[in-house]
Formats: sequence, C-alpha cells, structure tokens
Amino acid sequence: MKWRRWNNTLHRDVGYLVVALTLVYGISGLAINHMADWNPSYRQQKTALTIQPLTATDRDGMIKEALPQLGITEEPRNAFRPDPDTLQIFLPEKTYLIDVPTGQVIVDRVRPRPVLFEMNQMHLNATKGVWTVIADVYAVALIFMAISGMFVLRGKTGFTGRGKWFVLGGALVPLGYYILR
Repeated sequence: MKWRRWNNTLHRDVGYLVVALTLVYGISGLAINHMADWNPSYRQQKTALTIQPLTATDRDGMIKEALPQLGITEEPRNAFRPDPDTLQIFLPEKTYLIDVPTGQVIVDRVRPRPVLFEMNQMHLNATKGVWTVIADVYAVALIFMAISGMFVLRGKTGFTGRGKWFVLGGALVPLGYYILR
C-alpha cells in the first residue's frame, strides 16, 4: 500500500476516534472563553428572604439562632463573620449571607451545570491522573490529524497547490496575534 493511501486511511480512522473528544474540547472551550460573562460550570441563583434579627453576640450563638429560622437541619460546613453585622453560613451548594441587625438574608445557591460541568472538568484537566494521559494522547492525535490532513488531497487542491496558502494563512493567525498583542 502506498504511503498516501496509508495516510488517508489513518487520517480517516483517527478522525473518527477523536470526534467525541473534539466536541467536548470545542464546546467547553467556547464556554470557558466567555467566563467573564457567565460561569460555565455552575448555575448561580440568588434569592432573598427575611428572618428575625439575631440577638446573639457571638458567632456560635448566632448560628444556633439562625439555623432553625432558615429551616436548616444539617450541620454547616463553616461559618464566618466578615464584620460585626454580617454572618455567612456555608452549606454544600448554598451560602447564607445574613444581615444580623435586620434579619435580611441572601441565599446564594450554586449547582453544577449538567454535562457542561463535566466537559469543563475534562477540558481543564481538573481531575489529573489518567485524564492527563488521555488528554496527551488526544493532543498527539490532533497533531497527527493536522499534519496528515495536509496530504489527503493531491495536485492543485492539495497542499502543494492551494493548500499551502491556507496553511500559511492559518499560521499567520497565531503569529499575527503574538506580534500585535
């Protein structure tokens, strides 16, 4: 079998293998690129409510007084008083910000976005370990796809024809950004 036939066969088959990972990285990449506009991994929901003003003066007393009013039966993960008039109570996926003298409460609920959370974890290699190996193999496969793709077509539509100009144009994008930034 000639080298070009091997190239085309491998390019096609490796391409099929990396379709799912390419979609994961592409979709999560779009989401992560716009982190200034939204949180791509978590949904955040803020609600306001009112409880009776807290009369205790120490943190533990305030917590003991606030929990039943908030309907919380589980033990908080932590609590913090950033200033004398504020108490924050931390639970899994929820934070309560209490204005002690008025009883005004802001409940900040954070939940992972289904599917996108997992995609972003993969894209950012948050889990490390085995995923690092998978990501490295995927990166090598993408490098192979880029190089082998240049040699799929022949003649005037291939790399030696108009293809070289497209490769040059594509190379000018990161090079131009680097120079002009």
